[in-house]
Amino acid sequence: MLNRKKVITTILLIAGILILVNFFATRFFLRLDFTKGHEYSLSKATKNILQTLEEPITVTAYFSEDLPPDIGKVKKDFKDLLIEYDNYSGGKVVYQFINPNKDQETEMEAQQAGIQPVMINVRERDQMKQQRAYLGAIIQYAGKKEIIPLVQPGSAMEYALSTNIKKLSLKEKAKIAFLQGNGEPSLADVQQLNQQLSVMYDIQTVNLTDTTQIPDNYKTLIVIAPTDTVNPKYFTQLDNFTANGGRILLALNRVKGDLSTATGSSIYTGFETWLNQKGIDIRDEFVIDANAGNVMVRQQNGMFVMNTPVKFPYLPIITKFADHPITMGIESVILPFASPIKISLADSNLHSVNLAVTSDKTGFEKTPVYFDVMKQWTRNDFSSSPLPVAVAVEGKLNNTYTKMVVFGDGDFVVNGSGQNAQRLQNDNINLIANAIDWLSDDTGLIDLRTKGVSSYPIDPDLEDATKTFLKYLNFLLPIILIIGFGIVRYQFRRKLRNKWMNESYV
Repeated sequence: MLNRKKVITTILLIAGILILVNFFATRFFLRLDFTKGHEYSLSKATKNILQTLEEPITVTAYFSEDLPPDIGKVKKDFKDLLIEYDNYSGGKVVYQFINPNKDQETEMEAQQAGIQPVMINVRERDQMKQQRAYLGAIIQYAGKKEIIPLVQPGSAMEYALSTNIKKLSLKEKAKIAFLQGNGEPSLADVQQLNQQLSVMYDIQTVNLTDTTQIPDNYKTLIVIAPTDTVNPKYFTQLDNFTANGGRILLALNRVKGDLSTATGSSIYTGFETWLNQKGIDIRDEFVIDANAGNVMVRQQNGMFVMNTPVKFPYLPIITKFADHPITMGIESVILPFASPIKISLADSNLHSVNLAVTSDKTGFEKTPVYFDVMKQWTRNDFSSSPLPVAVAVEGKLNNTYTKMVVFGDGDFVVNGSGQNAQRLQNDNINLIANAIDWLSDDTGLIDLRTKGVSSYPIDPDLEDATKTFLKYLNFLLPIILIIGFGIVRYQFRRKLRNKWMNESYV
């Protein structure tokens, strides 16, 4: 029997164990992650960023409360992520959560900080209503700040958080260079791309000459839409650059379309021959695609002249992308007068990925081409299988690991200059910026673009009866297992008790 002394000893022992567990729990963080993509484990890239922090990072998270479960889970996931950041950084990540919906003053504070509300549907008393919800955060470091305006359900939270922390804590930016001197657009002509890249990179320009070499401290050389023929001996500099670990992005125009004369012709700069030696062939052909942009055509309508939009297959809209960090999140890109790319790599140590391909209704036309804007296109005009228009190549070249990205169009990122400058759609800029990140960043941070909390819904093609069965099985099976375990355990203990009672100790 338990006497008073044993009871007190047991209570003190349990209390001591709880105190020790609590003590170690505040200093050590442990969580087992069995998810397929390790969504709840910090990546090596994030750990490297947190280890370099010299000052505390402050994260002010503006998250509404009383949200639907699927959206409310975003707050819990974001908070769990911050706990891991705080633990791994040794307490250098300081965070707080604020509910902007509690009063008007706090809501104005969130909006002035750059967090705007989104409207979500909420069911209340069997009725649907819309509610203003805040799901954003402000990150501050050393007097600077970055904004995550919206943390979407299932999004790559770690990428958003780690990228912004890296932007703020970056001491020395990686150097990248745009090639100039061969008819390429200036940095002012690619202002959207230049603006986006300047946050993470030190952007330079470089010319190919007889007396200079491409500096080894450039991570990536970017070649966009040259128009002049390059001296063949200069391509040795490109080979030397890649041999020393440099990366190259090429966005080349192999063909040129002139709507004022309704003609299309080939372009030769010398880069085509250099790429062919490596097994990358940008064809001197025009891609045509049924999924295309429009051109404005002046048409007479009675006494009036009207501008009418007409679909123009030489402006393909690309919507089919590979599952790759460069194309993650990209929905559509328009490539004016693009050329198809054929890959036959000369080195078996290299491998390629078709980053972007045309639609299933596509084709090509050899130069020269005479544009007929009013042509009635038929199915026979689009008889080819999907054509690659952007590729990524990586692997060992002369015992050096290298990467290269090639686009079969150079104009899709050019804004132009002066009064002719135009604003491009965001995905055009994001695609090439992602490619430069993939080439230039060896930390693995870009791989986090694909890292989100995955959901595995029931196959929509299943019959309704099967869906209902699986839903109730998922709900009832744990309960049945617990009840079954209880019954088996009760029967086992009952038999054991009867055995003890029937035993004789004579």
